[in-house]
Amino acid sequence: MNTRWKPSVTVAAIIERDGRYLLVEEHTPEGLRLNNPAGHLDPGESPLQGVAREALEETAHAFTPTALVGVYLSRFQRPATGEDITYLRFAYCGELGDLDPQRELDTGIVRTLWMTPDEIRASTGRHRSPLVQRCIEDHLTGQRFPLDLVFTDPSVMHPPV
Repeated sequence: MNTRWKPSVTVAAIIERDGRYLLVEEHTPEGLRLNNPAGHLDPGESPLQGVAREALEETAHAFTPTALVGVYLSRFQRPATGEDITYLRFAYCGELGDLDPQRELDTGIVRTLWMTPDEIRASTGRHRSPLVQRCIEDHLTGQRFPLDLVFTDPSVMHPPV
């Protein structure tokens, strides 16, 4: 039987305010890790919709993407199980909205925290993946692409019958 390789598509919010970046501390099979607010793209949503949803779920803040920071491909082999996963990540920067104090953080998220680039660099052993720092470094260099660089056909949200 021939199986087709399919990477897991994820979206990440790169959120900076006053020289600090918003990260989440989350439980993973590898222990407590730091990550950008991020997660898997859900069926029927565009990457823009997905990153806004993930940021809200993981930080309790609305997020409005303003630019694409980059598209990243990485591979992860889970130490405990040997599971081999390839991720295709779309990282967006944007505007952070108000905190919804009534909203609970997504399952597994312990807390949000603001960190300086130096603090993030000093904590690489706790990063969920190397993409946490890479996306921030690209943001720091001013790397930005227009949102319309990634096109989502309407059939994604409204499949033909």
